[in-house]
Amino acid sequence: MVLVSFVGLLAGWHLLVTWGAYDRFILPGPVDVWRQLLIVGGDGRLLKHSLITISELLPGLGIGLLIAMPLGYLLAKSSLAERLLSPYLIASQAIPVIAIAPLLTIWVRSTYWARVLVAVLVVFFPILINIIAGLRAVPAELYELMHSLQATRRQIFTKLEIPAALPILLAGLKVGATLSVIGALVGEFVQPKSQGLGYLLVTARYQFKTDLVFVVLITLSAIALVMYGLVALLEKRLLRWQASK
Repeated sequence: MVLVSFVGLLAGWHLLVTWGAYDRFILPGPVDVWRQLLIVGGDGRLLKHSLITISELLPGLGIGLLIAMPLGYLLAKSSLAERLLSPYLIASQAIPVIAIAPLLTIWVRSTYWARVLVAVLVVFFPILINIIAGLRAVPAELYELMHSLQATRRQIFTKLEIPAALPILLAGLKVGATLSVIGALVGEFVQPKSQGLGYLLVTARYQFKTDLVFVVLITLSAIALVMYGLVALLEKRLLRWQASK
């Protein structure tokens, strides 16, 4: 079904370009995009810029997860911490990342880490919310059972809370994995350094190479799909007990 829908999409795209008589620099056809893909893929530009973007989004996702996990646990377990921190966390989401990114480029001397921090800001909140939701979804009866068995705090955390919250946490990680691509791209828009898919996209736009813009967009979509797929594989491996059940 996926292959059929993809072929249908290409056919519709081709018919739109043909019947609409669009110029190539306005709306290139699938063949034009394929030719451009072969050019930038053959000379190594696409791989070079893709690796730069991947090298930014991976640590951005990892750091965002490492920050969100302990903070999410604290907010889920402490009503005082929730009252103190939640207003600031919620208010921060009303500020567009594109508005904060220029400040990071001023505060952080390293261009690379400024881009990584933008990715961290993008992925942090969705993962945080899912961690809190996962921990709060643990039934109270299970806590009572663990206490009746005289389980320690560590045993409750490892044997109850982590397994119970893991499905929702991994769902948030899927969202964060796809958003990390956007975060890295925004960082590259704000902090251009002749590197990354964001730089390649901006360059193609200014040069009116719409076919190259499409190539970059397709590449970004492919990276997001791969990231999502990797988390899905991790989910399948970690939640085998659910499948067996």
